[in-house]
Amino acid sequence: MEIAVWDTYVQRNDGAVMHFDILVSDTLTDEERIFEFGRTYLKTKSFETGSLTSKECRFCHIAVASEEMIAQIVTKGYYILEMKNCN
Repeated sequence: MEIAVWDTYVQRNDGAVMHFDILVSDTLTDEERIFEFGRTYLKTKSFETGSLTSKECRFCHIAVASEEMIAQIVTKGYYILEMKNCN
């Protein structure tokens, strides 16, 4: 399965900047739905963050998904790949 990688940077209220990727099916092009996946993920965090809009989240590239990524994309519609300051 090929996936679209949406590179995302969100300001935390403590000043740190979170970096994570929102991974979705490469056929999903509805940006607002992709942003909502990111907002849903942010709600799971124990700290407050800034907003998530097209300014913080941009399409980056197409990649091949791992089995774990595919399973979550099929189940939830997306997979989050945490990169920096996500915990």
